[in-house]
Amino acid sequence: MIRFVFLLLLLAAVLYGFFWAVDRRNNGGGESSDPARPLPRGPVGPDDDEAFLRNLDLERRRTHEEPPPTPQERHDQPE
Repeated sequence: MIRFVFLLLLLAAVLYGFFWAVDRRNNGGGESSDPARPLPRGPVGPDDDEAFLRNLDLERRRTHEEPPPTPQERHDQPE
């Protein structure tokens, strides 16, 4: 009976090692050392977004180049 238990434990250890190795090989085991496959990035903040920064710069330039008309200028303009 004890030989049977030891045989089961040995079989369980071998199967565990086999499936652990397969899981590691299928990239289930942490960081990848493969440089061809980049790690996924997290969410991008607005200060990292090139389109957002470009739009922000254009808006800033537009407001500095064309100041809003004063109330007097608005009154003087024909409608």
